[in-house]
Amino acid sequence: MSHPLFSPFQLRSVSFANRIGVSPMCQYSCQDGFATDWHLVHLGNRAQGGAGLVIVEASAVVPEGRISNGDLGIWKDEHIPALERIAGFIHSQGARAGIQLAHAGRKGSMTVPFHGERLLTAAEGGWQPVGPSAVAFSADYAVPKALSAAAIAGVVKAFAQAAQRALVAGFDLVEIHAAHGYLLHEFLSPLANRRTDVYGGSFKNRTRLLLEVVDAVRAAWPAHLPLFVRISATDWAEGGWTEDESVELAKLLREHGVDLVDVSSGGQVPNAKIPVGPGFQAGFAGRIRREAGIATAAVGLITEAAQANELVAEGTADMVLLARELLRDPYWPLHAAAALGEPASWPVQYLRAAPRGSAERAAVTVPAE
Repeated sequence: MSHPLFSPFQLRSVSFANRIGVSPMCQYSCQDGFATDWHLVHLGNRAQGGAGLVIVEASAVVPEGRISNGDLGIWKDEHIPALERIAGFIHSQGARAGIQLAHAGRKGSMTVPFHGERLLTAAEGGWQPVGPSAVAFSADYAVPKALSAAAIAGVVKAFAQAAQRALVAGFDLVEIHAAHGYLLHEFLSPLANRRTDVYGGSFKNRTRLLLEVVDAVRAAWPAHLPLFVRISATDWAEGGWTEDESVELAKLLREHGVDLVDVSSGGQVPNAKIPVGPGFQAGFAGRIRREAGIATAAVGLITEAAQANELVAEGTADMVLLARELLRDPYWPLHAAAALGEPASWPVQYLRAAPRGSAERAAVTVPAE
């Protein structure tokens, strides 16, 4: 019997060859939001490596929604061709292609991390970050401009338009980024959201913007294609967003047409106390899956084949999304298959290097739905 990690998985009309996904990871390697050859090689390499799903990094739905001036973008039609090339190559390797739609909120207008994190100057093209309230992430970040009701409506529209561009580019799914202290997560958390209007205060009000974005994206995104949302299950800080609230939010997301919750944590405040360890966030995914009745993906220090397989086998999550481990080893899924004694779909060009008996078939082209 096949190990659960390597069993197929179906969401709406989209079938994934296995339960392994490439988590969206910012590369900070763009100019004006355009994907480059780096993105094609980086993401294509991981599709070659046997993952069932490859999610393109956080892609800003508006220019001021970038974390840095090196962020990927999907705010204009001119971004589509380069993204289409990437999605097409991912499909050619037998994987499904997703893209994460994002707005950095108060954590925007920074330099790229590997050039030293600091605020961009006006001469460097810096911009005014926005957020739910005029509360900075830390002393090293700008004080954001609180969004007006009209500007909030503009954010909702921008997410929907970005989803339409993702469809033209050929992606199989979109993921709305509502985690890690970025704009939609900022509205969820009392630590960043001090509003007194319909977008602040109560749980219903703090979740309002995310649900409006979900509804707008779901309306723009075909009914036969899946929709993911990434959340931070907890802020790991007193007075912040909680695990209990995440369960209740996940129930609402299911009702609003979301198919899978990608469960991470943290990122809202710089002083959070996070008990980092192998699989330290997986329990959140398990609880949401059980209590909210929605598919989940587990993330966070998942490094071993047996560990990943157990998360699926015991019902903690429907998929596992790997990040740093896939930076270290782009062919982790193929190596995990060998470790578990599973056949794997090696690229035909690499069959000569496949462990004897492990390459059941060559990579095949999966047409976009």
